[in-house]
Formats: sequence, structure tokens, C-alpha cells
Amino acid sequence: MTAPGVGPMVALSFRAGVDAVRFRRSRSVPAHFGLTPSRYQSGEIDRDRGISKCGDAAIRWALVEAAGILLRISKRSSPLKAWGLTIARRRGIAKATVAVARRLAIILHRMWVDNTPYRWEASASAA
Repeated sequence: MTAPGVGPMVALSFRAGVDAVRFRRSRSVPAHFGLTPSRYQSGEIDRDRGISKCGDAAIRWALVEAAGILLRISKRSSPLKAWGLTIARRRGIAKATVAVARRLAIILHRMWVDNTPYRWEASASAA
């Protein structure tokens, strides 16, 4: 619950829906909940659509709600919020919310596997 926007309901539903040892890489977790773009391919047409919506809808909803709280309500600044707001300026708040939910799923899984708290300040090596 140290991650921004994550409360007890999001933390419990994420913990119940994800088996930490099932995923070798944290980048695989959002696809398990349907937070990846679905593709339409036919002949010469190749388009990305909205999210695929496969997987557990309740956990996907909880992650999107946590991302919305982070972007809209949270007053405290974090690298994740700054990244989401730059996407919101370019692509719109709805797409930014789903993008932050995807990134939040990756962060929560990595925090769980490594047993580390969320880092509110960006490190100098990441810049």
C-alpha cells in the first residue's frame, strides 16, 4: 500500500489475483489482466484497438481506479504521476489512466517480489 493510489482494496485484490512465482517477469502481469492493446489484423490492415479485457475484470477495475486516483486526486508528486500526466496531455486522460494502470501493475508485482517499498523520488541513475 506504499504505492501511490493503492489502498487496502487494491492491494488485497492484486495480492489475491496474482501469484508472484507464476510470472518470471513483471512485464507479463498487465497482459494477464487484459491491460494490453488488442490487435486487428486482416490482409493489409494492422490496427491497435482498445485493451484486450481478458483476465480478471475485478482486478483490472481496481488497477484502473487506483491509476485514476493517482492522476486526478493525489496531491503528492511521484515519477509515475508525472509520467501519466505527460501522456494525458498528449493522448487524453482515459488512455493515460489505462497506461498508468498497466505500469502500476508492473510496479506492484516488482515491489511484491523484491519486498521493497515504493520510491517516491526518482533516483539519479534512472534519469
